[in-house]
Amino acid sequence: MYELLDDAEATLRQVARPHCYSGILVTRHTPSRYTLALSDTVPYGETREQILS
Repeated sequence: MYELLDDAEATLRQVARPHCYSGILVTRHTPSRYTLALSDTVPYGETREQILS
């Protein structure tokens, strides 16, 4: 699972690089379910995690 998350993050970094306006938000829905998305609430070049309960 960690390899999949790393690959998804790397892909999003490539998408964000030309725009330089959004970071990556990782949302943990359950211990085995995550979503990653570009977010303008996260500074460019950063990755933040939020946990939904």
